[in-house]
Amino acid sequence: MAKRSTTFVCQSCGAVTAKWAGRCESCGEWNSIVEEQTGGGIGGGPSRGSATRGRVIELVGLEGDAKEPLRIQSKVAELDRVTGGGFVRGSALLVGGDPGIGKSTLLIQAAAALADLGHKTVYISGEEAIGQVRLRAERLGLAKSPVALAAETSVEDILATLQADKPPALVILDSVQTLWTDKVDSPPGTVTQVRASAQAMVRYAKKTGSTLVLVGHVTKDGQIAGPRVVEHMVDAVLYFEGDGAHQYRILRSVKNRFGATDEIGVFEMTGAGLQQVANPSALFLGERSTNSPGAAVFAGLEGSRPLLIEIQALVAPSPLGTPRRAVIGWDSARLSMILAVLEARCGIRFSQHDVYLNVAGGLRINEPGADLAVAAALVSSLSGLALPANCVYFGEVSLSGAIRPVAQAQSRLKEAEKLGFDKAFCPQGNLKDKALTDLTANGLEELGDFIAKISAQAGRTESDGS
Repeated sequence: MAKRSTTFVCQSCGAVTAKWAGRCESCGEWNSIVEEQTGGGIGGGPSRGSATRGRVIELVGLEGDAKEPLRIQSKVAELDRVTGGGFVRGSALLVGGDPGIGKSTLLIQAAAALADLGHKTVYISGEEAIGQVRLRAERLGLAKSPVALAAETSVEDILATLQADKPPALVILDSVQTLWTDKVDSPPGTVTQVRASAQAMVRYAKKTGSTLVLVGHVTKDGQIAGPRVVEHMVDAVLYFEGDGAHQYRILRSVKNRFGATDEIGVFEMTGAGLQQVANPSALFLGERSTNSPGAAVFAGLEGSRPLLIEIQALVAPSPLGTPRRAVIGWDSARLSMILAVLEARCGIRFSQHDVYLNVAGGLRINEPGADLAVAAALVSSLSGLALPANCVYFGEVSLSGAIRPVAQAQSRLKEAEKLGFDKAFCPQGNLKDKALTDLTANGLEELGDFIAKISAQAGRTESDGS
């Protein structure tokens, strides 16, 4: 019998120390180190004293036949887009998101879709009873789908059940924080248990060719709870994002060994479950006001998908000594930079004004191409003049006030043209990408010139409306 060893593990970052301390030296968290016992090595592996001599493995060259991975399409087009074209056989995926965001709803819909196509699908819940899952399936109209269902948290029992029959095409475990293995003497949810349980299930998926989907809880910072090593074990990490006040949900890929990262899928939460959104741009722009100051349409890019998003800004006189800066859906540091460039390079003062910035629809954007749209929205709100309703904006603003080109400008312009926009402000360096569109694109090199143009154009629009 392997000798049990005692270690002290940080429940926040997974760092292992030889003795207890009040503060973790790796992540800086207080009171996060817990004493844990392991049998032999980590995850139930052999102890150091019982280590055996390794075998010689064959080394090969880079050149050789490489086959495309076999995929299973779920027919949920937005999910297949994010995964890179469908689930890859033998792969492991980790899906995270806030409580109640719709993770279980999406996965049971995907499981039912695959089961209806004739693939064996197993859904194992560690958080809900079988009756609760059945009620959700009945509410979604999926009660007749041939999905194999179980409620279990023991890794050994789950593996014994899966190995007793033909390997399924898809295995969903909801959630990884509830799993436990008797090879580790730690309570469920601890770093050691999550690591060992995930490792055992990933090993099963690689060996049998089944696709494994693990659901993960998230912390208050929005990161998947548990050790970060789990994200390294799996082949893809997907985050389900959304605001409880909006019905839109965004499935975003942050890691994918078999597809593009930062790809997104857009869903709408309805009473009948999650519905796919075929045209997200029209959805995000459907309720915008065309004559309100402080609104600009950004021609953005999420993964390989072009999106038109409304940027809303409100600039109001501040009664405070230090004006407020509030941002929803964008980087607050980026907003401070744009405000500084507008003051230093264009002479527009915001030091006595509160600034509020919002990305409509609950979407979060990270690309610097939104700088130009943000600057346009800020100037429009400060001046009180509405921007033209038929115009889109994109471009990166540098600290010198120059407007830098962005990637895939042609895709952005085509998306704008498809939705009825006929004008665009973009970097001068991207004008060569305009060959296949009929938009009137205005090339820009300096932010000062851009501010002068939109002020004049907004003034003409205001006079025409009066």
